[in-house]
Amino acid sequence: MFEDIYKQLVNEVDKGHQCVTLTYIDLLSTEEGNIIKKVILTREDIEKKSFSVDDNTYEKICSCLESGKLEMISIGENKNVLIEPFVPKLRLVIFGGGHIAKPVTEFASRVGFSVTVIDDRPFFANKPRFPEAEKVICESFEKSFDLINLEKSDYIVIVTRGHRYDGVVLRKVLKYDLSYVGMIGSRRRVTAMKKELLEEGFPKEKLELVNAPIGIDINAITPDEIAISIIAQLINFKNKETMSKFGKNFAIPEFDKEVLKNASEKSPKPKAFITILSSKGSVPRKAGAKMITYPDGMSVGTIGGGCSESSVLQKAREMMRKTAGERSFFIEHVDMTGDVAESEGMVCGGTMEVLIEVILRGVELQ
Repeated sequence: MFEDIYKQLVNEVDKGHQCVTLTYIDLLSTEEGNIIKKVILTREDIEKKSFSVDDNTYEKICSCLESGKLEMISIGENKNVLIEPFVPKLRLVIFGGGHIAKPVTEFASRVGFSVTVIDDRPFFANKPRFPEAEKVICESFEKSFDLINLEKSDYIVIVTRGHRYDGVVLRKVLKYDLSYVGMIGSRRRVTAMKKELLEEGFPKEKLELVNAPIGIDINAITPDEIAISIIAQLINFKNKETMSKFGKNFAIPEFDKEVLKNASEKSPKPKAFITILSSKGSVPRKAGAKMITYPDGMSVGTIGGGCSESSVLQKAREMMRKTAGERSFFIEHVDMTGDVAESEGMVCGGTMEVLIEVILRGVELQ
């Protein structure tokens, strides 16, 4: 079935690759039907057009990947395809594990970065000091480049102790095309270093891309304030390209890695894969959020909890009990306004469209 597809998806995202899944469905009505197949495409597949679709579908795939939005489109009579983007967290590599790196790591993880911290001192380069970091590397700054495989999508912050190794790191970093490079330091010191690097033959246009002094000028003084100025600049770089294309309508799709890992595990039991397709108003989770549930009531993940999630789970169990096909789906409309919103403790409430996929043949429920 689809376990291998989800396993491939998790592997691609773990490598930092942006992907879309295409779920081809036959409609029996506007709300239900059968799943025909699933296909995974990486950004590289899409850019090389190494697959066969019509021009309209190709344009929609590109748009969904850039905007982060899920979209269901018609590709023929009673035939649709769900285009679902999967965007891994952007990686932020921090060179230096000192007093600035600590709050930068904490704040960056909160706004969606996957953080790697590098320092050559064991006392500073350890997981207890940086619990929010995905990876902490204790190695010389020069040798650490062999361990991180920098890619174009990466963000770099250079804050080595006493600026001692800033030049070492920057000289290595300038060899790569990256999304962002920032280095701490006074204007006088930064100017002197850039002059030195120009004399060494580094291109002026590459040096002009280095954000130094790092951060947005907010007259920051304390480590936390400096970290906030750095994070603000990172957010600006992260969002400005997409905002220029899509305005405020762009979305960062929710990504539930543990649910996808669970979906990739082969099981003799039927299971229902639940995905929020779209949402309006005030709802606990947004498009892309997922959960998986089994006939015995076990579930992994959440689409928001409360009575609304409970009603979706009830529908999923009903489908697993009654479905004759192995790959049926149903689109559930969830209304969280009015009394429902009040019971859930929500200020305004909203609505969601939720896709329920039964991805294995149903069995009798106890």
